[in-house]
Amino acid sequence: MKSIKPIILIFLITLLIHQTRYTQQTVINNGEAMLKHGAHRIGRRTDADMARWRAYGLGQFIHWGLYAIPGGEWNGKIYHGASEWIRSWDGMPKPAYDSLINHFNPAKFDAGSWAATAKQMGVKYVTITTKHHDGFCLWPSQYTKYTIANSPYKKDIIKPLVDAYHKAGIDVILYFSIMDWNNPDWRYEIKTPADSIAFERFKKFTRNQLLELLTRYPSIKGLWFDGTWDKSWTKQAAFADGLETEMRKLHPGLIIGSRFRADENGKRHFDSNRHLMGDYEQGWERKIPATINDVHGNDWDCVMTIPENQWGYSKAWEGHIKTTDELLEMLAKCVSLDGNFVLNFGPDGEGSIRKEELAIAKETGNWMAVNHEAIYNCEYAGLDTQNWGYFTRQTGTDKIYMLVFNVPVSGALRVKLPAQTSILKAYRLGQEEQTFMPEAIQANESFIHLKTTNEKQPFVIVLETTKSTDGNSKTYEKAKT
Repeated sequence: MKSIKPIILIFLITLLIHQTRYTQQTVINNGEAMLKHGAHRIGRRTDADMARWRAYGLGQFIHWGLYAIPGGEWNGKIYHGASEWIRSWDGMPKPAYDSLINHFNPAKFDAGSWAATAKQMGVKYVTITTKHHDGFCLWPSQYTKYTIANSPYKKDIIKPLVDAYHKAGIDVILYFSIMDWNNPDWRYEIKTPADSIAFERFKKFTRNQLLELLTRYPSIKGLWFDGTWDKSWTKQAAFADGLETEMRKLHPGLIIGSRFRADENGKRHFDSNRHLMGDYEQGWERKIPATINDVHGNDWDCVMTIPENQWGYSKAWEGHIKTTDELLEMLAKCVSLDGNFVLNFGPDGEGSIRKEELAIAKETGNWMAVNHEAIYNCEYAGLDTQNWGYFTRQTGTDKIYMLVFNVPVSGALRVKLPAQTSILKAYRLGQEEQTFMPEAIQANESFIHLKTTNEKQPFVIVLETTKSTDGNSKTYEKAKT
């Protein structure tokens, strides 16, 4: 090989230095930060697994673990926080909480019964806690002794749940908390060299457990992460990014929400360029977007509790307790804004779902049995929201659903369609013989006149629409001054 001329060598070195500096700059030509560990995709996933997730509409969340035994109380004192956080309470001795493993023996647990309740309710997917912040594992993990295998119950909880829900036709997502109060190597913040050494062990432990779950339960659809806001974890961008890649390779099609990792600047959910990290936004916990603009075109779901204070089982429900109609309206609003709605259940220490939750599940299922067509495989309809309720559209069609929750005194439901769109047929879902004749008000705007205003439950009207050249044309001219 001929030697490189000095001038060329100088040029190459200068180019290399310039390129190195360029890659280290915080801004590149399009005005965005250059990130190694930010979002790896802009926009929605378009594969079949994500399309299936997007079409669910209604989901169930189950928070269950050792915290169900005290149920938000200890020695006659009430803990007013969420019960799964009771170990962090000053009134709960840590050794006493950790020893609850010796009392966990849910003799009434019946995975088939839980799945049957979810199926009747109309649920399409369930998220189940495998391990919450306390570190107790509902599966027999080989990487810790703090598992169901060392409780009086001894048997795996996750496998029968996965099997029962799949048998019922319901997809399963596994919840996993990165934060682990039981692991001696977990740190909230890394302050010393010793902390760094310990947390390296913790990262290996976390990786082992996640790969263990994906290997033991290969039929699951996704992972739902929690406990990822600690300063220790948000500084592990490279590790978490690499682990996510490894998990996706092991489980093609795996769905992971936006909570799992941060970018190299510590930004969670959205990277430093405001691009979503993960497959859907997990920021809508116990809240719902106000408008379609608030979701920025991303997939998302809302996870919701029935009382204000319960994820895991609480003996006393505190704050406002939502009714079935309230929850159905939340479901309708979520689907109308391109999201899914996930309702939480907190079984008690014996494995029973409380009667109030069962009643809401049954009432929801009765409504869904008639009206599920307006929920499953539906999306944002692109129409102006009206005070009477919400619109959804059946994905890929011109069929629009009016989910009516607030009937006007007049009984007239206003509908404003896009230009050059006409209503071919309007009828009540589940009662197709009950049709409505839209009354044109002005261009592309009509009233649907109800036959009665004495409705006892939310209901759905179907609009079969078509594109037209004249829209809702009139045969008269409006009055002029």
